[in-house]
Amino acid sequence: ERDLGEDNRDCTVERTADEINDMAGDGRAIPIPMDISNDDEIAALVEKVKEECGRLDAVVCSAFNTPPDLNDASFRDDFWKQGAQMWDACHGVGLRGSYMTCCESVPLMIDTAKSKGGTRPLIAIISSFGGKSYTFNVAYGVGKAAADRLASDMALQLSKHNIDTISLYPGVVRTEGNVEMDKRGEWSAASGGLDLSMGESPQFTGRAVASLLAESALTEERSGDVVVVAELAKELGFTDIDGRMPPSIRNLKFILPNFVFPQIEKESGTSLPGWITDNVPDYLLPWSIFSSGPPPTSD
Repeated sequence: ERDLGEDNRDCTVERTADEINDMAGDGRAIPIPMDISNDDEIAALVEKVKEECGRLDAVVCSAFNTPPDLNDASFRDDFWKQGAQMWDACHGVGLRGSYMTCCESVPLMIDTAKSKGGTRPLIAIISSFGGKSYTFNVAYGVGKAAADRLASDMALQLSKHNIDTISLYPGVVRTEGNVEMDKRGEWSAASGGLDLSMGESPQFTGRAVASLLAESALTEERSGDVVVVAELAKELGFTDIDGRMPPSIRNLKFILPNFVFPQIEKESGTSLPGWITDNVPDYLLPWSIFSSGPPPTSD
């Protein structure tokens, strides 16, 4: 959520590593710029980890190529108007890159699982609620559903090697890019009117991964499943960096203020009373209902 600096010059892996190393704890961040669409670079990184560390306990696949027209409403346009460009953007780095990262990483993780000490190795695929319900556009949703299937199918083959995989769902995240879009007045059109102030910090997902790594019995039990960051936080008791516990996107505390209330107010021409907006029940929609279709919009 830091300021990106003039012309985004502060948005670098080196700056991210500095932020991590300034935090409390024993870990150390090592910045390595690379292209996840380049298979040779992925293989070289894993080999570097093998040579310098001798083990690989966790892989988090989060790289994603910024799709075209992300900054305006055309990001949510009909698929036949978006064509191959949108498909390739959503599936090239975000899906193929994740698959190849896992292909290169797993042999070293198998060796790690055989060694004594440490936790069960974990692969976390950063996906989104778009894997369960229509979100943004066709290509985006197909890519996220495929990421979920990647985690579930890998879990079947990796269970005998004591390696776990999960598909991790952040909510609306206040990434540097999203915050900048909001400052430029582009966020509402691109997101469909989502309230970014209700969003999660990037560190919230990091806390979810750290919590999972500390609970090997839990990752073994959930291997192959979708794990929602906000729901895991409520289950395990960790919070976002500001002390909040943001609601899951399938929670009525998120759905009603972002989708239902604005539609009612638009149609009625008047604001809803506080006794309604301030008393939304803390209730998760079952996946069967959440996945049945997109929420109402004010378009």
